[in-house]
Amino acid sequence: MTVLITGAAGFIGFHTAKRLCEQGIDVVGIDNLNDYYSVELKRDRLKELSVFENFRFQTMDIVDKPALLALFEAHGFTEVIHLAAQAGVRYSLDNPDAYGSSNLVGFLNVLEACRYHMPRHLIYASSSSVYGANDKLPFCIEDAVDQPVSLYAASKRANELMAHSYSHLFGIQASGLRFFTVYGPWGRPDMALFKFTRAILENQPIDIYNNGQMSRDFTYIDDIVESIVRLRLRPPSWQPPTKDVITPSVPSKLYNIGRGMPVKLLDFVECLESALGIEAKRNMLPMQAGDVEKTWADVSALAKWVDFSPSVTVQTGVAEFVRWYRNYYRI
Repeated sequence: MTVLITGAAGFIGFHTAKRLCEQGIDVVGIDNLNDYYSVELKRDRLKELSVFENFRFQTMDIVDKPALLALFEAHGFTEVIHLAAQAGVRYSLDNPDAYGSSNLVGFLNVLEACRYHMPRHLIYASSSSVYGANDKLPFCIEDAVDQPVSLYAASKRANELMAHSYSHLFGIQASGLRFFTVYGPWGRPDMALFKFTRAILENQPIDIYNNGQMSRDFTYIDDIVESIVRLRLRPPSWQPPTKDVITPSVPSKLYNIGRGMPVKLLDFVECLESALGIEAKRNMLPMQAGDVEKTWADVSALAKWVDFSPSVTVQTGVAEFVRWYRNYYRI
């Protein structure tokens, strides 16, 4: 049994690889180690993984289709956990080509590799951003998602549609995970918690958009990983055509992965202030393009399928992040 994790040097990829390695599963990780954020942080994550004899890493870009196909041919992956992508809503306003390349072409290459080598399960990262301008709360996987407010969101919705079509055409068993505002140790420096922590410790003001009138369904990284490792063993079921079933069910499912409990941004900041023991200087700003006012996950589909719902509170999660941050940066 060998599992491929794309984006293994990334935030979620690193934690997922670590958990699987701890379970004794052979993991092959790939990542292009781009400089969207600190390459040093990515390499330090890989150093943490290098202690596992059952982890192998290869620098590779999923846009390189021949290399990706050769990798699949060499390893015969049991499962594929696809987490590589160009992340960031605001970055997509200035660098759209990166999203077309990694999120669309790259994901197509992953689907093509799965088509020809047929792992028993493809898990891929989507995003809560696909809900866009929806105002019905909480967000449910059955909701229409045809109003993206950023190119990043549009690329993630495109991934869901692409996966569905490959499931329909070739029987690939695929699960798409709509992650809701993931945070925790080893997190991304472009995310709010990381930026806020750095600014507060440097006695700099933090930028709070929409004058603080924002809520997010903050989801701790351990809950994200637990969802992934449980879903890994539960691919979507499907039924081939028979004389009684003319149209086969498509083995493609979507799940919200969120705490299921939105937190006001100002309350989140207060948790951080408490963990740091420092009061933040706040720079109140209007809403930014591509942002939404509120996210809130309905996780009933996840709970029904794998008997698990994320549960880590922001008080606990933020404190764990601050503990890691002080240790990593020796503060």
